[in-house]
Amino acid sequence: MEGVSSEAASLAGHLQLGNLIVVYDDNHISIDGDTAVAFTENVGLRFEAYGWQVLHVENGDHDLQGIYNAIAEARKEKNKPTIIRLRTTIGYGSKQQGTHGVHGSPLKPDDIQALKTKFGLPADQAFYVPKETYDIYHTIAKRGAVLEEKWNTLLARYGEKYPKEHAELTRRIAGKLPEGWEKSLPLYKPTDAAQASRKLSEIVLSKIVPVLPELMGGSADLTGSNLTRTKTMVDFQPPSTGLGDYKGTYIRFGVREHGMGAIGNGLAAYGGIIPFVATFLVKLRVLCCWCSQALCVEQTPGHLATHDSIGLGEDGPTHQPIETAIHLRAIPNLAFWRPADGNETSAAYYWAINAKSTPSVLSLSRQNLPNLEGSTIEKALKGGYVVHEVEKEDLTIVATGSEVSIAVEAAGKLLQDGVKTRVVSLPCWLQYGVPAWGASAPYQKIYEKLGITGTNIAAVGKKVVDFYKKKGGEVVSPLVKAI
Repeated sequence: MEGVSSEAASLAGHLQLGNLIVVYDDNHISIDGDTAVAFTENVGLRFEAYGWQVLHVENGDHDLQGIYNAIAEARKEKNKPTIIRLRTTIGYGSKQQGTHGVHGSPLKPDDIQALKTKFGLPADQAFYVPKETYDIYHTIAKRGAVLEEKWNTLLARYGEKYPKEHAELTRRIAGKLPEGWEKSLPLYKPTDAAQASRKLSEIVLSKIVPVLPELMGGSADLTGSNLTRTKTMVDFQPPSTGLGDYKGTYIRFGVREHGMGAIGNGLAAYGGIIPFVATFLVKLRVLCCWCSQALCVEQTPGHLATHDSIGLGEDGPTHQPIETAIHLRAIPNLAFWRPADGNETSAAYYWAINAKSTPSVLSLSRQNLPNLEGSTIEKALKGGYVVHEVEKEDLTIVATGSEVSIAVEAAGKLLQDGVKTRVVSLPCWLQYGVPAWGASAPYQKIYEKLGITGTNIAAVGKKVVDFYKKKGGEVVSPLVKAI
């Protein structure tokens, strides 16, 4: 029912992903009640239109052989993904079976006991596992050990016959980067030509794609604007289309931002691949839920977001992402990079590719940006640094991205009026923010864990007051002073 599944399913059909099998639990229930109140489409016909094989098991509560047969048939199809519509009864066997009351709420104790009795389990025992189940899983474990031994033997033989390919495979599975890959990152001098950071991003990609074969990604129908496809990249497409092949590393996501975000997370979760996805920054709002999901499970997809300010020009307010940057910066453990020039763009890529548990967003300009005096990859990796220094400054301006060069220009004009101004470039706030977020527990425990209690806030407040008193200054808010 959700839009993201439609987008992903549509793309999977186009890509002819014959090794994809989806089991659709068709129980006709959602949180609001029977799906008839909002969902009456023929799912099977929709998936046939997507180019899927559609199979049905009408009695998913009992027909185990039918389920087995459907999966076996699905595995035979090599040129289409398969969806198995499994008609089931939600909460089967309980007093609330077939109702939305069992969708998101625990069963009552008496219902649990009755359910256990109905299925031949001891009603008075919790976490009880029948011996027959233990025996089955012990058998599966033994079978798995044999298969693992065969696999390891095959892998060792592969290593003897193809040592170079074996080394590459094991490197990628281990999540290690090629030694010295970072030497391919471009460096810039202030005398180098001004370029848009989206163009600088394209240059970085053109340099690192040949040395990072695991880099894989694409754009949501904005390749020519995001500048994400380098000349050496091949499209990931079914060979039958003549548009590419399955060895390709560039994905044409089409106008499917939701699906693209989910696929990026999936590639990161699978491993052996460094995924990136791209769109306009204003459209990245659609992907924020996938950024948050990546944070929860410590995945590391990279998001390239171009046209990142009022500097995009004539497209106007509908394309200008005014509130998007502060929204993304407010998400804990999300590295939001807004590079100001070529060296900062290289730094953003270096950080994103090396990240092991943090997703990244690179916010990139459409307009040209000059290369700054004093910017380096090493400085930018700190998250913030002084890009224009003066002694005994009267004022400090902090800026990011396309506004840093404007701030440096302003510093020069202020100096003419006797105001010595230092400029700080702050390409990534993550190093100065909240490192983690969220927990699953009673809400009181979560507040306590994060230190949001009256006792802790009072203690921190007292430390702040004591700090200023020791310095001999008046305890006044900087905002009040400014006003």
